Amino acid sequence: MEPVEPVAWNGGEEGAGLVAEQGKVVVITGASSGVGRACARRFASRGWSVVLAARRTAELEEVAAACRKHRGARALVVPTDVTDAEAVEHLARRAVTAFGRIDVWVNNASVAAFGSLDEIPPAVFRRVLDVDVMGYAHGARAALGVMREQGDGTLINVSSVVGAAVVPYNIPYVISKAAVRALSGSLRQELRLAGQHGVHVCTVLPSTMDTPFFRSAANYSGRKVLPMAPVYTAERAARTVLRLTRRPRRETYVGPAGRLLGIQSKLAPGLVERLLARQMDRSHLSRKEPAAPTSGNVLRPLPEAAAVSGGWHGRRRTAVRRLAVATLAVGAVLATGRRARCGCGRR
Repeated sequence: MEPVEPVAWNGGEEGAGLVAEQGKVVVITGASSGVGRACARRFASRGWSVVLAARRTAELEEVAAACRKHRGARALVVPTDVTDAEAVEHLARRAVTAFGRIDVWVNNASVAAFGSLDEIPPAVFRRVLDVDVMGYAHGARAALGVMREQGDGTLINVSSVVGAAVVPYNIPYVISKAAVRALSGSLRQELRLAGQHGVHVCTVLPSTMDTPFFRSAANYSGRKVLPMAPVYTAERAARTVLRLTRRPRRETYVGPAGRLLGIQSKLAPGLVERLLARQMDRSHLSRKEPAAPTSGNVLRPLPEAAAVSGGWHGRRRTAVRRLAVATLAVGAVLATGRRARCGCGRR
């Protein structure tokens, strides 16, 4: 295999700890757009060597070119379908051959299908689970195989807030993100029992992200998919992922709304289910704009240009939405308190 040479620094970001991070290696799946693309740029800005995986080669090359502009950063493109276990093992081997090790592996590649259970075709339903669950399992197997030999490393599994607080009309994605949390927990137990204390497994639960995700998803609901407020930038998720490489944690949310929702779902699961069902029906699926059935990017990549942003984020609009979510949260907490005092709803 051809060596991957560093390029001359052409500007880039600097900050505390930059030198200490240079030379570290990260593998990112789903790196062509959205959160994965933002993570690649964030790691490269710190001087990391980035190994970029997704189905679309041209888009990965664009990301790699941007990453190489940063001081000390090197980039390797490895087109990969994460549902193929052998392809994912090949991805790990390419990373080790090029850079000698894998310090961090970010399982991020995900697809989704909107619609009720009886509306989503079985083949599309199955493909979502193959990408979002088996793809993560293949990635974990490949990454941890390398990290166990090294004696250190961090596997970061990108789940979702819906893995903690379920929503309707997106069942295969919700199932998969709950499964990702379970996968991470089981892996942590196995590593602890094996005495692999230098290898960490972290789970990230993003709130709604401003990425092309909602336009790219399969949709059989008959209604246009809109992001559920509040919306956070993909760069915010990338900063969270990078922080976990320095201080690994079991789980961490991206965005205060997601963290609050996770707490509420533990305190009042029934109430949160009802509130999220209503919010999903009223605001996540448009009542005004119809949408033709589409498999989106589930079965095959879309020809559209990849990007980090989906064009959903706006500071003023997000501030208003955050206020609305906070108001809803206070109402939920007060309702829970009243139930607890009067003993209502006990079974």
